[in-house]
Amino acid sequence: MAVQTQTRVKVAKLDANKYHGLDRETLIHLYRTMFLSRRLDDREIQLKRQNKIYFQISSAGHEAVTAAMGLLLRPGVDWLYAYYRDRALCLMLGVTPLETLLQAVGAKDDPASGGRQMPSHWGHPKWNIVSKSSCTGTQFVQAVGAAEATLYYQNHSKALAQAKRAPLGQYVHHHDNEIVFVSAGDGATSEGEFWESLNAACAKKLPLLYLIEDNGYAISVPVEVQTAGGSISKLVRDFPGLHVAEIDGTDLLESYAVGKEAVDYVRQRRGPALLHAHVIRPYSHSLSDDEKLYKTAEEREEEARRDPISKFSLFLVREGLLDQKEIEALEADVDREVREAGDQALAAEPPSIDSIRVNVYSPDVDPTSAAFSAEPQFHGAPKTMVEMVAATLSDEMARDERITVFGEDVADASRDENLKHVKGKGGVFKATSGLQRKYGHDRVFNTPLAEASIVGRAIGMATRGLKPVAEIQFFDYIWPAMMQIRSELCVLRWRSNGNFKCPAVLRVAIGGYLTGGGIYHSQSGESIFAHCPGLRVVIPSTALDVAGLLRTAIRCDDPVMFLEHKHLYRQPYNRSEYPGPDYTVPFGKARVVKEGSEVSIVTFGAIVHRAEVAAAQLEREGISVEIIDLRSLSPYDWDAIAATVRKNHRVIVAYEDMLSWGFGAEIAARIADELFEELDAPVKRVAAMDTFCAYQPKLEDVILPQTEHLVSAVKQLLEY
Repeated sequence: MAVQTQTRVKVAKLDANKYHGLDRETLIHLYRTMFLSRRLDDREIQLKRQNKIYFQISSAGHEAVTAAMGLLLRPGVDWLYAYYRDRALCLMLGVTPLETLLQAVGAKDDPASGGRQMPSHWGHPKWNIVSKSSCTGTQFVQAVGAAEATLYYQNHSKALAQAKRAPLGQYVHHHDNEIVFVSAGDGATSEGEFWESLNAACAKKLPLLYLIEDNGYAISVPVEVQTAGGSISKLVRDFPGLHVAEIDGTDLLESYAVGKEAVDYVRQRRGPALLHAHVIRPYSHSLSDDEKLYKTAEEREEEARRDPISKFSLFLVREGLLDQKEIEALEADVDREVREAGDQALAAEPPSIDSIRVNVYSPDVDPTSAAFSAEPQFHGAPKTMVEMVAATLSDEMARDERITVFGEDVADASRDENLKHVKGKGGVFKATSGLQRKYGHDRVFNTPLAEASIVGRAIGMATRGLKPVAEIQFFDYIWPAMMQIRSELCVLRWRSNGNFKCPAVLRVAIGGYLTGGGIYHSQSGESIFAHCPGLRVVIPSTALDVAGLLRTAIRCDDPVMFLEHKHLYRQPYNRSEYPGPDYTVPFGKARVVKEGSEVSIVTFGAIVHRAEVAAAQLEREGISVEIIDLRSLSPYDWDAIAATVRKNHRVIVAYEDMLSWGFGAEIAARIADELFEELDAPVKRVAAMDTFCAYQPKLEDVILPQTEHLVSAVKQLLEY
């Protein structure tokens, strides 16, 4: 039964006699693609059992609705976040059988990932199929960001031109009637990102089409356990402006007819649409699963009766479009094509060992290079760190129309009409104050309180060529976005073998020493993100470095986590005149804060000033201390660390996070590993206690590292 609603479910009338405008050749092509998809599944299963490939997950049972969608979507025009059961969709759009099997064998020439991802993790820049990870549900909010880019480019032609000139600009496309497509199984709708994405898509009337392929199970969990009421379309029908349709996804003609109405709705910019397709899964979830353990024989027999391949084959014969011999000839031709593609794939060259490190970071822009070393051109009154954030963002937004700034509370006022009556907020710390007034609400805007969505939307925008600068209001609340950061943001370039990138900037307020910040406003944890390959992690300690490093973060071609210490935002001791609109500081280049000849302190963030105070106190006692401010943590300046160790032979690594398993542990371990013979004393760490930060200031003073802790550590090293 076909049902189609915007706010309620209605039965759709199908005109099967006219095939909904599809001619004989198109219907035969659709069947061939469906059959080809199934045969490719079967070939992969055979190869897996022969240990010639390493994983298999099939699209069996999903072929009808995905082939229909492949006919409705426009290759190289629309943007796709495809589900791993979307083989027929990808084949319809232009992905070849050989390309799918190259991924299965992990070949060097696999266009999706160059042998880096499992089979059926689709990605193809020619057809705008964005690289997909194994994570369920993460694609929804990324698709929102991609759809936002569609609307943004409609109004910002200069941004589109700038994106085309940037690295990978050859894959930046925009067409006035393009849409974004995202698909998933019913199980993925249990993820929070699904609901976050619907909220944003409906609020902004985005050109986003959802296809939920409901085969009744999420691995072994049946739909009534996975989804309240057993129907995702019933749950979402009251989202404002959302076109909802429920269809038999094993019926190709019904899928095409109802899908066409949904696609037209989205192309007409009336808002997002959601198709809930009831399909089957006649094979196990993957070859790592055995459906006989949880499906009865009766269930499996019922699925077999609904098989879209046999249903459509019978339809073609009954309608006189093909006779049995023609069906057999078509299927024999497909079998030959699959055999040949399989033979070619098995003979394909694997990736080289050297390729492992390729595309972890941008091969085009090196933010550690001398190209980012610039002399300041000072002018104006001294600015605090937080004022420098706003000034730098403003200059960069004037230079680059691709830049969007968003997050919770970052706008001056979401209601434009209020701006003439109110001063405006501009962030809880005022770091984005005035930017909305200057650049408009489409470039500076507030988002719902949803950290995963903020980061996911930034990923989608950056994938489309924009330069999002997203704010996570407090580091303490970054954890809902952890999957988006660790498994998506920093991995996209590597897993797509350089076909896609995500040079987003995440501004994050971090750290304690707030006098009353407590457990949930004083956290550090930078080591967790420095542990993510592909992600640059930066933490300035002065207003001048904020200007230089933030500008480098925006102009580089990698994702950057830009950590801004809350305690340092308005301190008078780290202020600076504005260094000019072209001032940049390279990543991975430490700053020698103070030269000294007896003990070295390697540190960053809020501990830098505490080290300066400690060094001044020790200087009065005749003890000379050198201070190194790392400024960036990934990459970090090993050469500067090695030089200061070789100079003074005694070193302290000081950091605000908890002592155990913190960033300083890596520095200390590497010094011990590579510079052991240079040491006259053990490497010492000064850090917070292995507990949480308390609200009561007297407790916070004990928990976090203080100046006296550094003084004591220096004296202990000298006494060794």
